[in-house]
Amino acid sequence: MNKKYWYAISLVAMVLAIAVIAIGYNTRENKLDDLLERKVAFAGSNEWAIRRDYVTALRSKIKKDPTDTKSILALTTLFVQEARITGNYMYYDRAALKCVNKVLQQDSLNFEALSLKSLVYLSQHHFADGLALAEKAQKINPFNAFIYGLLIDGNVEMGHYDSAVANADRMVSVRPDIRSYSRISYLREIHGDYAGAIDAMKMAVDAGGQGDETTEWARIQLGRLYEYTGDLKNAEMHYTIALDERPGYAFAWSGLARVAVAGKRYSKAIEYYRTADSLINDYSIKEEWADAYKLAGKEESADSLTAIVVNELSKDEQNSLNNDDIGHYADRELAYAYLKLKKYDQALGHALIEYNRRPANIDVNETVAWMYYCKKQYPEALPYLKTALTTHSKNPVLLCRAGLIYASTGHRTEAKALLEQGLANDPNISGALKKESLDTLRSLQQDQATGHLHSTKII
Repeated sequence: MNKKYWYAISLVAMVLAIAVIAIGYNTRENKLDDLLERKVAFAGSNEWAIRRDYVTALRSKIKKDPTDTKSILALTTLFVQEARITGNYMYYDRAALKCVNKVLQQDSLNFEALSLKSLVYLSQHHFADGLALAEKAQKINPFNAFIYGLLIDGNVEMGHYDSAVANADRMVSVRPDIRSYSRISYLREIHGDYAGAIDAMKMAVDAGGQGDETTEWARIQLGRLYEYTGDLKNAEMHYTIALDERPGYAFAWSGLARVAVAGKRYSKAIEYYRTADSLINDYSIKEEWADAYKLAGKEESADSLTAIVVNELSKDEQNSLNNDDIGHYADRELAYAYLKLKKYDQALGHALIEYNRRPANIDVNETVAWMYYCKKQYPEALPYLKTALTTHSKNPVLLCRAGLIYASTGHRTEAKALLEQGLANDPNISGALKKESLDTLRSLQQDQATGHLHSTKII
């Protein structure tokens, strides 16, 4: 065959192949996703059957009318909810973003689409982007309570606490409900008012529907507040209620596991964590499970589980860097995971990456300070710690870490006061942190008894 003809045929074949691939790609991109089957523990619930049927009906409507924005946004909301319930954020975030982007192509100022896109970005820890979208949506509809919730979340994560409080006032005035009460609780906690935080979270639980995921999530937060104030009896009661109201709720199991750890029932705690992990993919559960293994003397199991967390978080972070539609920023989580493996340089590196994204956030500053402390670079820790304390939080983990850092930099009077506050009421915190804090406090108290306690300014 003539080479010219052969070249022409090959060129046509190549063009056709590219066209087929492009058509297939566009079809996949334009086709909206479906629900994934839940794990066995959830699959038999009536809630799941209703949700699955509703999604089928919505997808049928959208297939008939691809411009049906109401149905597309309803589907988006279900994807967001399913991500919370199952922990499969990578799949459902991408599915939700595909939906909202489809709506925004038709109407770039669609309030609900902008709000939902902001919500997904916040869940992916793209906090600056999520906050910017929420601010844009609020200008379109300043009378919607949901958007003020997003503004609260975004401002908290970026460290704009005064703005978060102002938006909480607006939110609760528009719609006093489980969402507004739970955010008020969190803001009170951040500002050191645990009694007020507990009261507000009780109101959130009472305002929710019995057994709903959002209600039981609020109940778990209430239990956590009781843990931090040393009231394990009430904490355990609320975790048990959550499990009764919503069988198979992973965070109720992990709450019970923390109570078991506090009682040094490590085998029972490991069993509870294993159950929780089988129900949802959540890194915090795996990290706590690893701590329980370590306390039980199973170092190899602890390190193996932590290595899994590092691997999964790293893949998730890389996906986020490659594509905004999947994955989330995970540097703060990676910092703590590497710390468990005693890889201090990697831990500090990830903490500083997160700090560069949001330098005013108190939790991020606490993380950087603690990484420097663990590297024994005590003076470097202090400026970040001072920022972490600016809201006067009474979180016992923060206060104990602050006390240890102040003690290590010669601020002995401040260290003693912080450690006494952090250890008041015997909070349920890490056993290792509690032991180190108690040992340091006893040493400081002995120094005071012998007249050696003083404050030395290092920086």
